[in-house]
Order: sequence, then C-alpha cells, then structure tokens
Amino acid sequence: MTAAPALTPTSRVLTWCLHLLLVALLALAAVRAVADGSAGAGAIVAAAVTCAVVYAAGPLLPRVRTSRRAALWWLVAVGVVWLVLLVLTADGVWVAFPLYFLQLHLLPRRQGLVAVFVTALAAITAFTAHQGAFVPAAAIGPALGAAVAVAVVWGYQALYRESERRRDLIEELTATRADLAEAQHEAGVLAERERLAHEIHDTLAQGLSSIQLLLRAAERTLPDTAGNAARYVEQARQAAADNLAEARRFVVALSPPALDDTTLADALDRLCATTSARHRITARFHVDGDVVPLPTAHEVALLRIGQAALANTVRHADASTAEVTLSYGGEHVTLAVVDDGVGFDPEHSGFGLTAMRTRIEALNGILTVESSPGHGTTVSARLPKESP
Repeated sequence: MTAAPALTPTSRVLTWCLHLLLVALLALAAVRAVADGSAGAGAIVAAAVTCAVVYAAGPLLPRVRTSRRAALWWLVAVGVVWLVLLVLTADGVWVAFPLYFLQLHLLPRRQGLVAVFVTALAAITAFTAHQGAFVPAAAIGPALGAAVAVAVVWGYQALYRESERRRDLIEELTATRADLAEAQHEAGVLAERERLAHEIHDTLAQGLSSIQLLLRAAERTLPDTAGNAARYVEQARQAAADNLAEARRFVVALSPPALDDTTLADALDRLCATTSARHRITARFHVDGDVVPLPTAHEVALLRIGQAALANTVRHADASTAEVTLSYGGEHVTLAVVDDGVGFDPEHSGFGLTAMRTRIEALNGILTVESSPGHGTTVSARLPKESP
C-alpha cells in the first residue's frame, strides 16, 4: 500500500476543512431528524454521534496515524457506522462526499477508486429506497460528488509529485553549483599558486643564485690582505645561499596540493580502491600508454570527472563493476568510466553531467556519454595534453 503524501501547510488546511464538513453534515442529519419529529430521531442522533466519535478517533489515536493497517480498519469502522446512518435517514447521503476524500487519501489509487464507486452506489441505493422510487437526481448528486472528489484528489497528488520532482531538481542544481563553484575556486587557487611558484623560481631564486656565484668569484679574487672584505663577502654569500634555500622551499610549498606527492594515475587508482571498499561495486583502474605530466587544471578536471562518474554509478546505476581507464595517446589524454549498470537515456540527463561537460569544455575538451536503458553507461572525457 502506498504511503500518503506528507502534510504541507496547505494540505493541513484542507484536512481541517474536510473534518469540519463531515461534522457539519452529521450535525445536519441529526438536527433535521429532531426538527422533523421523525420516529427514529433518537436512533439517527445516536448514529450521527457515533459516526462523529469514530471519525474523530482517527486523527487522535497514534496507532491510526502511524499504522496503515490500523488506518484501514478505522476507515472500515467509519464506513459501517455511516451505512447504519444511511439506513436510518436519507440525509446520510451527503456524508458520502467527505468519505470520498477520505478513501482516496488513505487507499492506493485503484482500491480508492473502487471504494468511491461502492460508496456512491450505496448512497444512490439508500436514497432511492428512502424515496420509494428511482429518480435521476438521486444518482446525479452522489455520482457528481464522486467525480469531483476523484478529480480534486488525483489533481492534488499529481501537483504534489511534480512539486517533489522540482524540489529534487533544485537540490541537485544547488549541490552541482556549489561543487562547480568550489572546483572553480580550487582551480583558480591552483593556477595562482603555480604562477607564483614559477615567478619565484624564475626571478627571486635565479637572482639569489647569481648573487651567490658572483660573491664566490669575488671572494676568490680578493687578495689575502683584504681579510675584512673577504669576511664580509663570505657573510653576504652565506646569506644569499640561505635565502636561496628558503626560496626553493617556498617553491615546493606552492606546488599544487590536489595531487600532492602523487600522479593522476595514482589518485584515480586510490579512488577506485576506496569506492570498492566503501560500496557494493568492484571498481578497477587501468592505464593505457605512457604516463606524461599534464597541466594542473587538466589533472584536477579529470580527477573530478572520475569522482563524479563513479559517484553517479554508485548512486544510480545499480552496477556490479566499473572500469576506469586513463589513456595517453597522441596529442590527447582520455578518461573513460564504464559500468554494467541499468543505464539511462542521455537525453534526460541531470545537472551532474551538465557540470562535467562544462568543466571539460572550459579546457577545450570533449565529454561524451553513451548509455541506454539496460545496457550500462560509458562516460568519456578527452582533453589535449597541453594547455590551450
């Protein structure tokens, strides 16, 4: 049995309106029975009060709110008491309208439709019996009420499902934008660190090295009698040597940390091992061709593509294996992630693949996705080995 949608502020208001409508209709039946002086007025009032009490027990009892089976039995109890009221008075027919909504809300679509049909049939039959003859108006009212209830409830459920889909899409878009912003920030930081490292190496470090060489040459050419000058030159040369060592350490510290002390291939290999250890999937890594160093932005992009593709495989593909291949060939490097999962229609891909494609195209690369329902998925990212 499918779960009912969670209540929203709007649905709570509609629920309370339904409660008030049912109580008002029961009160109307009781008041009219007393006002008309019907012989069975006492029984009608008792049936109306009993129906109201049984109905009120549903929202108040925790068991009915948490157990679908208990809710079903409560719905049956309300229906039985209503049938008793319907036998006693024709005014019980109007209570069928809120019961339609109750049945459609608590029961799955097919069973709810059957329950509404049976309820409408019971209302028409009882009203005809009370009137002593069948008239079209006796059938039009309950039937029209049932049709309105079905249209309203099914329309609301459709809107609710569409709202949930939109909410999921918004959450996915927000997460993707956050990941993209973080990746762009990281790429910018990496580029700036690499630029500073090159600048320091090409200017400050080279200058200190030249000063050291010049001071060493001056030290050798000074006469032995110039002891003080030689001592000062030695001190200057030592200071230049110390600062050169510090500059070199600074250059090392500014090296890109995303792939620190490792290569892109090693990082992808560790990613596959971690994925296999944490999830019910076997991820294997392969290298094709001779490994060559790539621009930092390219290595970061390929690593991020591998992480995102494997994450999608774990989350959506229901796959048992995934093959990650890093290929170095010609002027390009290619990363391919192939799984044996359920596949999907690439024409209806989410924002994750859009973010991957944006990242790759920003580096003059190409992202291709090959998949179809039931035949697995292949995500391939191709980048030039050199920066554009």
